[in-house]
Amino acid sequence: MANKDLRNWLEDVESIGELRTVTGVEHREEIGGLVDIFQRKMGNPAVMFDEVPGFPKGHRVIANILTSVPRINVALGLDPEASEMDLIRWWRDYMGDAPTHAPREVNGGPLLDNVSEGAAVDITTIPTPKWHEHDGGHFIGTGCMVVMKDPDTGWVNFGCYRVQSHEPALATVMMSPGKHGRLIMEKYHKRGEACPVAVVAGMHPAFFMIAGLEIPYGKNEFDAVGGLMREPIEVVNMPRTGLPVPAAAEIAFEGFIHADDKVLEGPLGEWTGYYAGGQREEPAIRIETFMHRDNPVLTGAIPAVPPNDNTFYLGTYRCGAVWNQLEAAGVPEVKGVWAHEAGGSRMWLTVSIKQMYGGHSKQAGMIAASCHAGAYCNRWVVVVDDDIDPTDMDAVVWAMCTRFDPREDMETIRGGWSSHLDPMCYDGDTDRRSARVVVDACIPFNRRDSFPTVARSSRELDDRMRAKYADVLP
Repeated sequence: MANKDLRNWLEDVESIGELRTVTGVEHREEIGGLVDIFQRKMGNPAVMFDEVPGFPKGHRVIANILTSVPRINVALGLDPEASEMDLIRWWRDYMGDAPTHAPREVNGGPLLDNVSEGAAVDITTIPTPKWHEHDGGHFIGTGCMVVMKDPDTGWVNFGCYRVQSHEPALATVMMSPGKHGRLIMEKYHKRGEACPVAVVAGMHPAFFMIAGLEIPYGKNEFDAVGGLMREPIEVVNMPRTGLPVPAAAEIAFEGFIHADDKVLEGPLGEWTGYYAGGQREEPAIRIETFMHRDNPVLTGAIPAVPPNDNTFYLGTYRCGAVWNQLEAAGVPEVKGVWAHEAGGSRMWLTVSIKQMYGGHSKQAGMIAASCHAGAYCNRWVVVVDDDIDPTDMDAVVWAMCTRFDPREDMETIRGGWSSHLDPMCYDGDTDRRSARVVVDACIPFNRRDSFPTVARSSRELDDRMRAKYADVLP
């Protein structure tokens, strides 16, 4: 049986009222303008654009894909009604178990409905939007996967990097230093060889989610997606590069990145909410093969002022990863972790603990700010007591206002791992570091017995009132 694909997911989210279809919206300004508005509030429906002027009916664009917990749940095969904390716990269990299924090569699939090579390649036949008003061009790769193979080990890797469409057979890819795709590309170039690459620009959201996560170096993301989807992923090998891509993908192209072959790329409004990356030369992909399904669907996951589609889904994963890494480092009684969407699910972490000893809360904060899952582009780590729901920002800010002493409860870590997309990153192309703050907003450990009592009903009284007055309460 073929894997579930993007179209299965679309049917499922439409069945729960989470998909809206719009026709007649042009791609140079209006699609991006509408998506920007849809993204400003998490929970708005996914939006499908069809009958895009200048393109065939059926050549579609889907955006705002993973900006609601129910749609994320559907992508993972979970109950759409599962809560944010349920989702965080699911990621914890998934990462703890780390199930995998190796991909299965097949001879064909829907992706091969339309195949063009050489002079016939034209990626501009896909209605690729200009996603933001001041972008430097049209980005076909936002909710995408960029596939490469290590020339030494044969390790297949895919990651989510932004890909700009320039000409019918020319695209660029932007990969930050240290990212797996860039490390692989540099290996080829040091050997004096062109780097083979395949770009998939329309697929089931599970692929996009795994592409954006910190899968360990040397591990195959296809294996991870197989574990997530509970079955081997069916793949076809691209004809020129031999790189595997999902057989049921919507859109894919392949080509080569040659050493010192660069094209001016960007800018693109990014996940921090700024054009912080600017415009610069990035590696060119010289495209040799282009294929797509009949009536292809381009997947858009648009970075913008957070919260946005490029970061919202990452929050629950990152929470689970930080939680696991805190416990692996020996921090006891962690009760919850939340990566707030307003920080792009990276720049703000809240950790809830049950205090067990003096210094416990500060220990938790320092480790959360420095562990692998929490370190990249971090700015704030706030530690709260276990009576505070870390997903409730009103409660978190209340704890910061009433349990935090600036004289004792704040630490600054300098020189942390960052990105040039962070507008407060230290200057320089190679010095991509930033500072972050750890705030201890827990009741002082030596005052736990004497600290003023919280003026709120007990859980027991809450339960009695909800049971007795269910018809009255909101």
